[in-house]
Amino acid sequence: MYKFALLSYYVQPQKKLILLSLGIGILLMLAKFAAYFVTSSNAILTDAAESIVNVLASSFAFYSIYLAAQPRDLNHPYGHGKVEFFSVFVEGCLILLSGILIGFKSAYNLFYPHEIRFLLNGALVIGITGIINFIMGQYLIRESKKLNSLTLFADGKHLQTDAYTSVGLVAGLLLIYYTKLIYMDSILSIVIGFYIIYNGYKLVRKSVSGLMDESDFEIIEEVISNLNNSRKESWIDVHNLRAQRYGTELHIDCHLTLPYYFDLNQVHEEVSSVDKLVNHKAQVRTEFFIHADPCLPECCHYCRMPNCPVRSEPKRVDIAWTTDNVTRNQKHFL
Repeated sequence: MYKFALLSYYVQPQKKLILLSLGIGILLMLAKFAAYFVTSSNAILTDAAESIVNVLASSFAFYSIYLAAQPRDLNHPYGHGKVEFFSVFVEGCLILLSGILIGFKSAYNLFYPHEIRFLLNGALVIGITGIINFIMGQYLIRESKKLNSLTLFADGKHLQTDAYTSVGLVAGLLLIYYTKLIYMDSILSIVIGFYIIYNGYKLVRKSVSGLMDESDFEIIEEVISNLNNSRKESWIDVHNLRAQRYGTELHIDCHLTLPYYFDLNQVHEEVSSVDKLVNHKAQVRTEFFIHADPCLPECCHYCRMPNCPVRSEPKRVDIAWTTDNVTRNQKHFL
């Protein structure tokens, strides 16, 4: 019950931020479509179509945050946090789809152009929406790091992408207005479409890597650094370290080699020390599963344990813990 209450405490701000993003997204979408109906510009329609994706993505993100906050159950012993990766996958797919449809329509209008008008008015509207999207995107990304939310991060990146698109769009509209080259409208729209497709691919790639439990070496290196800085003499080595992210929580498991003559209470104390150390240093709530291994005579040449009663040979080397030796499923002498 306590863990669920704590999780809900972290999730409430995420819900409010997503609802704020959703409300702003709907208003900006309406403004962009109004600009399209005034100007009949394909490039502005491209930006307006992406705004539909923003609204759909924010709606799904809100649901994923709600689902991720549900407590663990028999069917989901690690919780529901991985739904955030699915949320990012859906958002990325929607972005890809919008980019592809934009490309087809723009290519059609490149060969069958139509009149466009009031470009300065349209550029002004797009410029204002771009500024708002950039500010909102920056805010979501900053808060996502505090709350450790992949969903907020993806939504913020999406809004920033939309803002960068708007900058290019405004520049293109001004170029079209002053050069009177109408076909540039469709070319600009195609370029923006490719940029949208690229960003959609990056989100899909990120979500698939999370769903497939791809190693996050940035997290692993941070954990190893914390262990090295506070390493105890009785911690002979750490190996088979793995990290998985489930929404706002991180799950880490590893093997910790300890002197074989430690009794159960001492082993429990050392294991708890590692757990507390990582949770104290980490910027994310971490669940640690530690398997205690007994030392072997072959460990003696790098064991730091002072006055060891069973040492078979003197300590000769210091083995620093690195990503290479800590992630392997073997003691460091093997």
